[in-house]
Amino acid sequence: MKRSTMYFCMTSVSFIFILWKIFEISSALENTNQAIIINKNIDLLSKRFIKSVTIYCVTPTYWRYVQKAELVRVYQTLTLASFKVDIKWIVVEDSEHKTDLVSNLLKRIDNEGAHFQYVHLNAKTPPFQKLKGKDPRWKKHRGVEQRNAALKWIRDNVSSHGTKKIVYFMDDDNTYDVKLFEELTKIENVGVWPVGLVGGLNIETPILDPKTGKVASYKSGWKPDRPFAIDMAGFGINVDLILSNPEAVFSYRMEKGFQESQFLAYFTTKDQLEPLASNCTEVYVWHTRTEKPDVKGIVPGYEV
Repeated sequence: MKRSTMYFCMTSVSFIFILWKIFEISSALENTNQAIIINKNIDLLSKRFIKSVTIYCVTPTYWRYVQKAELVRVYQTLTLASFKVDIKWIVVEDSEHKTDLVSNLLKRIDNEGAHFQYVHLNAKTPPFQKLKGKDPRWKKHRGVEQRNAALKWIRDNVSSHGTKKIVYFMDDDNTYDVKLFEELTKIENVGVWPVGLVGGLNIETPILDPKTGKVASYKSGWKPDRPFAIDMAGFGINVDLILSNPEAVFSYRMEKGFQESQFLAYFTTKDQLEPLASNCTEVYVWHTRTEKPDVKGIVPGYEV
C-alpha cells in the first residue's frame, strides 16, 4: 500500500513537472512569437514612409448626386496611400459655405483614425463662369477659384524648410492607383506621367526622346502642340516652386483648355520636365467620370 501511494505521488509530481515544463516552453514560444510580431510591426512602420516627402493633394469639389460617392473613392485611395507617404488632403468646395455632406465625410478621417490630415476650404465660382445644364465641359474654366484657394492656403501655411513637399491637383472624378503617390515622392521640381482615358484617347502622355530621355513632344487628343499638352492629373510640382512664384495662379483669362499649360509655364520648360511612371510607360491615373444618375425621386432623411 505504501509503495502504491509512493508510486502515485511520484507519478503525480512527475506529471506536474512535465506540465510545468510544457507551460514554460509554451510561454517561451509565445514570447518569441510576440517578439517576432513586434519586430515585424516595427519593420513595417519603418517602411511606411518610403521617403520623407509630404504630398498636398488638392481636390476641388461641387455638389451633384455623385459628389459623396466620388469623394469617398478619393478618401479611400488616400487612406491606402498614406501607409506609404505622408498625405495632406486639401478639399475645396465650390460653395458659399462648407456643406454638411463634405464636413461629415471629412470627420470620418478623425473618427476612423486615418493616417493623413485634411484641410477643408470653400470658394465659390462666379455665376457667369458656371456651366449650364447642357453646356460642354470645355466651354467654361472649371476649378479656378478652388485651386487658387488651395494655392493661397499653401503659401500662407506651408514652409519651404524641412522635408520635401509636393503639390498634386487631384480631381474627385478620377481613379488613382496608389502607386502614383510613390511616383510623386520622386519629383524634384515638376514631374509628369501619362493619364488614361482622356482627350478621346486611351491615354495622353509625354513622348520622350529615346536618346536624351527628356520630354520631346506629347500624345494628346487636343492641340498636342501646346507648350505643355498635359492633363491636370498628369503632373506634380514641388512646393518650393509654388512659394517662390507667388504670381502663379489659375485664371479665367487663360485660353480655353490651356489652364495646365499656362500654369506650368510659371515653373518650368519642356526640357526640364521629369518623366516618371517608368519613363511614362505606366498609367496610374484615369479619367473615369461617374455617369450622371437619372434620379426621379428623393427619399428624405439620407445623406447620399
